[in-house]
Amino acid sequence: MRLWDATVPAPADLGIAVAAVPVGSDVQLRLRLESVVDGVLVSGSARVRVVGECSRCLDPVSWDEEVDLLQLFVYPDGVAAAAGETAGDEDDDVSLIETDFIDLEPILRDAVVLALPLAPVCREDCPGLCVRCGARLADDPGHQHDDVDPRWAALAAALERDAGVRPGDELHDELTDSEHNDSEHNDEEED
Repeated sequence: MRLWDATVPAPADLGIAVAAVPVGSDVQLRLRLESVVDGVLVSGSARVRVVGECSRCLDPVSWDEEVDLLQLFVYPDGVAAAAGETAGDEDDDVSLIETDFIDLEPILRDAVVLALPLAPVCREDCPGLCVRCGARLADDPGHQHDDVDPRWAALAAALERDAGVRPGDELHDELTDSEHNDSEHNDEEED
């Protein structure tokens, strides 16, 4: 058995579209290599720094991720003997020791990619972006849009044009308040 602690550069494609380990950044490996009958059993962990963007507000996010690694690497003749086949027929689920080297990149990639969230967030209560205008809702918690029923939009535009006021003007607010009060008064008279 041999313990191996090392820091190695991160390979390319170590991540997904929304979060990844930057190429060349540090990957801290803490591994245990054990000789077994069929080959070498590798177990341990890897720590990486992941960067990406929040899936709600698109702000940059980063965090440390630690993943467990466990893989049996077998000698080519061990695979053939165990399967009763020639050494040229390889099983995809078996990692081979080729020319006395163990390639950790595929198992590292599998472990890291499976550990990454599909929708990373900067914080659990991130409100995200406004779906209508793209404004960041964390900067303006009271952000809202006045929804006008499209069936009444033409009438509202005609009333505003006739009155010579625009939405948001003080006179516009007074007119809409008085119209609202008149409709309430008419409802009371009908009762």
